[in-house]
Amino acid sequence: QVQLVESGGGLVQPGGSLRLSCIASGFDFGAYTMTWHRQTPGNGREWVAGITNSGDSTNYANSVRGRFAISRDNAKNTVYLQMNNPKPDDTGVYYCHAWPAHWGQRIQVTVSS
Repeated sequence: QVQLVESGGGLVQPGGSLRLSCIASGFDFGAYTMTWHRQTPGNGREWVAGITNSGDSTNYANSVRGRFAISRDNAKNTVYLQMNNPKPDDTGVYYCHAWPAHWGQRIQVTVSS
């Protein structure tokens, strides 16, 4: 059974930090490019960041570049999203995605003081 389960969300203050994790099972995690997406109150679903299957290349949306960092540990079947200096506009529901096939279950992130 394919599963992608996110964790680490919750409430964070502006300027703080938060790390999201997404643990995969039921498929060959190391063969997939992994991405993070989000749906925020003011926008539709937005691609946030991506990392190649080997982890040797990453890319970011302009809105998060320089603040967020995506990484992965293929031995642990896990992809991470380190959120540094989050802003209230980063509030939303976050999803991990094994491109192009599998979506995570979603997790809420709220940036507020």
